[in-house]
Amino acid sequence: MGCLIKRAPPARQPLRELPVRADPPLPPRTDQQPPPPPVPRSRRAMEPPGTAGAPGAAGRPWEEAKAFYDNLAPKKKPKSPKPENAITIAVSSRALFRMEEEQKIYNEQGVEAYVKYQLDHENEPFLPGAAFPFVKALEAVNTQLRELYPDSEELFDIVLMTNNHAQVGVRLINSINHYDLFIERFCMTGGNSPICYLKAYHTNLYLSSDAEKVSGAIEEGIAAATIFSPSKDLEVSENQLRVAFDGDAVLFSDESEQIVKAHGLDMFFEHEKAHENKPLAQGPLKGFLEALGKLQKKFYSKGLRMECPIRTYLVTARSAASSGARALKTLRSWGLETDEALFLAGAPKGPLLKKIRPHIFFDDQMFHVEGAKEMGTVAAHVPYGIAQKHKRPAQEKQTPNSK
Repeated sequence: MGCLIKRAPPARQPLRELPVRADPPLPPRTDQQPPPPPVPRSRRAMEPPGTAGAPGAAGRPWEEAKAFYDNLAPKKKPKSPKPENAITIAVSSRALFRMEEEQKIYNEQGVEAYVKYQLDHENEPFLPGAAFPFVKALEAVNTQLRELYPDSEELFDIVLMTNNHAQVGVRLINSINHYDLFIERFCMTGGNSPICYLKAYHTNLYLSSDAEKVSGAIEEGIAAATIFSPSKDLEVSENQLRVAFDGDAVLFSDESEQIVKAHGLDMFFEHEKAHENKPLAQGPLKGFLEALGKLQKKFYSKGLRMECPIRTYLVTARSAASSGARALKTLRSWGLETDEALFLAGAPKGPLLKKIRPHIFFDDQMFHVEGAKEMGTVAAHVPYGIAQKHKRPAQEKQTPNSK
């Protein structure tokens, strides 16, 4: 056999360097889009924290971005408080909204024409009525209470109390939504008086434009007043609820007024001096002042006495020196107070109320109510005490919207 001869591998040849050939420049693109325009300032404001600016820029904490997106989410209406925990304000439809035209149609053409008119105009909101600023102020207080006490149900709860027919309810609902009011509880009694429902709704105060219904509520032991629109508009606070009260036959009983009617002023002054340390009996709106004071203390406990969004006033015809002490000592004995006490010694109340600019003023005498109205104050008549016995309000026709 022949021998296999193992050949050595050929020697590697050195690599030759190839010449580098430069590529020709690319022709310009004719379909190239122009650069995007700069982000408008308004759009930049909508960028979440940590995303604005150049790519890769350092972002802010995650919590800030989350808060930004939470603010973009639609706001839910707050939950209604349980009636037993809330301060319930029942307001009639004619107190909350102006319904003069509708009332005229009812009086002249009857209920069928009235209901048809309401249905034909149910997408037209009513104009604000006398109680509207008061209700808005109540809701402003609720907003601050919810911020301080998120889980508390000690809030104002507004109930629309009306003897309108249910078909008219759509226009009322549309009007409430139009003005962004938070009124979830309705009582529409279809021509019957709603007074029998007030206690079932745990009503603390009832406001109506119908004097007969208000008198019925007072007789049932419910704080109530007939509300009147002022003769001229007067701007009131949007951030602080201001409520002014007369003393006798409003916060207090009419004991002292009975002395005046029976024996005159001199005997009244002697009586008050002799009974200075004896508290007066309570009047129909004592409970409402008590409810306001309870909410005020929630702000005081947070160190917000001077910033409290509720302010109360005692505006009385009493003289401070001769009969004022008994009024103040009575409030003290109840554990109550008003932020301001104004003793007018018989002077007109209207000019002073114009300076206070309350959302509502309660008085048992129409003379003072009329004086307040003329100066632009929303005034409410409390039909209680001896002053009403000889001036009983005239009977008014029961109407679907006379509430």
